[in-house]
Formats: sequence, C-alpha cells, structure tokens
Amino acid sequence: MKGVMIQGTASDVGKSLIVTALCRMFANEGTKVAPFKSQNMSNNSYVTIMGEEIGRAQGIQAEAAKTDATVWMNPILLKPRSDQQSEVVLLGKAVQTLSGRGYRDSFYEKGVNVIHSALEHLNNEFDVVVIEGAGSPVEVNLKDRELVNMKVAELADVPVVLVADIDRGGIFASMIGTLELLTTEERKRVQGLIINKFRGDLSLFEDGIQWLEEKTGIPVLGVLPYIEQHGIDGEDSLSLQNQIHNQVKGEIDIVVIYLPFISNYSDIEPFSFESDVSVRWVKHPSEFGKPDAVIIPGTKSTINDLQHLQDVQLDLLIKEFVTDGGSIVGLCGGYQMLGVEIFDEAGSDTGKVSSHIDGLKIIPAKTTFQPLKETVQVKGAYHPQTNLIKRRLIEGYEIHLGRTVHTGQSRPFLLLEGEKEEGYYSNEGKIIGTYLHHLFHNDEWRNEWLNGIRSRKGVERKEVVYANDLKEDRYDQLATQSKEHLNWELLKQIIEQWGAATNEIR
Repeated sequence: MKGVMIQGTASDVGKSLIVTALCRMFANEGTKVAPFKSQNMSNNSYVTIMGEEIGRAQGIQAEAAKTDATVWMNPILLKPRSDQQSEVVLLGKAVQTLSGRGYRDSFYEKGVNVIHSALEHLNNEFDVVVIEGAGSPVEVNLKDRELVNMKVAELADVPVVLVADIDRGGIFASMIGTLELLTTEERKRVQGLIINKFRGDLSLFEDGIQWLEEKTGIPVLGVLPYIEQHGIDGEDSLSLQNQIHNQVKGEIDIVVIYLPFISNYSDIEPFSFESDVSVRWVKHPSEFGKPDAVIIPGTKSTINDLQHLQDVQLDLLIKEFVTDGGSIVGLCGGYQMLGVEIFDEAGSDTGKVSSHIDGLKIIPAKTTFQPLKETVQVKGAYHPQTNLIKRRLIEGYEIHLGRTVHTGQSRPFLLLEGEKEEGYYSNEGKIIGTYLHHLFHNDEWRNEWLNGIRSRKGVERKEVVYANDLKEDRYDQLATQSKEHLNWELLKQIIEQWGAATNEIR
C-alpha cells in the first residue's frame, strides 16, 4: 500500500488534525486520497451516505480529502455507554456491547480480519491512504493485542511519522521514550518526526531539532504551530474538552446543557461562525444564568444523563425557563428528555431491561427504546403545520434506539421524504424536539431560528452565514498553514520510496 501512518506519543497530540491537513494537501494536488483509522473510541459519530456509522473524525477527514466517507475508513467504532462498557459498531452497524476486558479477550482476531479487509478496499480504490493511530504505540500492557498502531502499520506496510505535542511539555522525553520502547523492527518503520502545537520563536528551538535528529537518526519533518480554535472536530475525551469551550462573543446567549455521555457535539459547531452568538456549556445550575435559548444535545445514554440532570437539579431550571417563555431545542436524546416518560424495555439504553424514568414533561410524548439502532441520512422540509417556509430543504442524519410517540396533539416539526412526520414544534418555534442531527448545519434554518431570537430580544436580524462554505475554507487554510511548516516534498518522497518496495497488504 502507498500511504503513511500518523502515530503520537500520547492522546490529543494532534494526530486527527494532521491527518485532516494531509488529506486536503494531497487532494489539492489531484491525488486520490483516503483517511483511515482502524478503531475509534468516540460518541461523536458520522453517518455515511449508505446510512452507516463511523467516527466523526474520519468523516471530517473524508470531506477534507474531497471524497465520500465509507465504513472502510473506520471499520471499528467503540461508543462508550458507561465507564466499563462500550457499544461495538462494526462496519457501520452496532453488533454488541462489551466491557474492555470482554472486547480485548474476544474481539482481537475478528478485528484484525476486518481491518485487513478495509485496508484492501482502500488500497484498490485510492492512490494514497493516510492512516491515524490512537493514543501511544507503546502502551506495554496492551501492546500484544493492539489494533490501532504498529499492528496496523504492519498490516498496511506503510512508514510511520511520530508526532509529539510540545505545548504540554516534556517533548524530548516523550519522543525518545516512545522510540526506545518500540521494537527494533517497529523503530525502523518510523521515518519522520513532527513537533506539533508550537508557540513562539522557532529559532529558539533549532538546537532542539538538531539534537532530536542526531539522537534518533530520524528527520524532523516539521514544527507545526499551535492553531487556536481551528474548528476541525476532534474525537477522544481530551479533544472533547478542547472542543467544548464557551464562545462568549455576542449578544445572543445560547446555553448548551453538558451531559456526561454527550454524543454528536458537532451539532453545535455552526454557531462558531455566527459573530453575535455566544455559546455556554452548562454543567451546574449556578452557571445557567438568563440565556436566550437552551439546547439539550444528544447522548449515548438518555436515561443516565437525564438522571444526572435531576441529581444536580438542572431539570428544574430548564422547566422553569420554558414555563417563562424561553426557547428550547432537544436534539435526539435531548428530544427524548423533553417528553413525559422514557422506557428502556429492551435494556438497550441502560443495559437494564424495563428501566423507566420521568421526562422533563415539556413535550407530550413517550419514548421507548428498541433493540436495534436506526442510522440513516435524511432529507425533508418544514411540516406544513409549522407555518414556516415549506419548500426549504432540511438535511441531516438520525442515530437513535428510541421511538418517540406524541401522546397529545401531534405537532410535527419536519416532513421527511416518504411523507414521514418527524419531531415536535410548538409555541411558534420556542419548543422544538427532533431526532435530526446536524439540524443547525442547515444554514438557512439556523439563520431563521436565530433571527426569531434576535427579534424577540430586540437586536438586529442577520443575513445567512454559509457555514459549510466557511468550513471548506478552513480545510484549505489548515492545509496551507501546515504545508508552510512541513517538509512536504520529503514526506512524499518517504511515501513513494516505501510504497515502491511493496504494493500489498500483509
């Protein structure tokens, strides 16, 4: 296979961002390139055009590569449901829930086989594959059965570039320590080093670059700058903490309720393009304040997260806010929470059959969890009952186990393809519930919703901000900025020379 694998000295050193940049750099040169990550652990997922679920990072990287995302780019996705268990999504479909021990003991051989098949597909369809590792390649307690780092580099037979984060400190120890803990054969595969998240005067680090190259015999391919709020989705728990930050910059104050098992937090991303919108992530009642709108996002465990809101008494503030005429949107799990009752008859949400919890009782609806998950990309328009612009296209995707049924007057929000009524809409749009992820990625809809808030607040209405176009600009800016600080020609040479020696998947 012709490609390269980006591994890191630790989690959150910037592997996902670098892979995204490399994909756009190759694509801009006309190379047919694909991203790949063998196994992801993330609740921030992406639905392909075939209705299959993969890690969000690989979906983003596929966009940067100017190609459609497929399950072959992320054959294994682990979605944490608790501190001990994760749902296993294999080739886009949920297959079972396992503990960490159960997954390690029972899944390894199946994992190797599916990774091998995925690499073969990509090798046949693309000129270059940019592979992302996970965590560190030298977790000695896990290394004998790992499916994410050197085992994958061996299966694909590609060179490795090792990345370290200088912003967190200890870069020389982390680089040298990682290389020392690799086997001789693994170390031979490392053909380049990248220093990431550099701040300040690069001339002060020139001696450090020279020392690393002399000590390791491996070229430093680049020292990449720290990029503030780059807007490219991350995936793991450390990236999540960096992605979920308050954006306090404008007159419109939107509160997003932070959930312990939050999923698909990228639903909130488009607000970063709105100059007059502030987003505050709220964990505790003391942080709630007097927002203009509240969003309850998706979750991997609706009942557990609703119980958490009740335990910290955020549920009381949310209900009071709506009673006083506030605007609220519930997305997927958040939509389920807005209802009257939630039943987990199959145990698919909590792992406990016949679990039950009272909802926030804002929407007259009941949700029952089913054994099988629904994942699908959808298109539609506003439902005629909303009195909104009926022909405006709304696109997004659904990932949910719950089935929500209105128990009072039906007030659907959307009319999807096939005349399917979806969601809930009332009080002139002040109360909205929907299973549609990426609702706010629909630029005209987001503008219409925000302008309603602006009008009620007495501030100036705004024109549509086309976030999707701006996102494409971000990919190009990331590629340009990375290329300026990277020995791009040497990296391509390493890939070409290694790839010339073999064009097979082991």
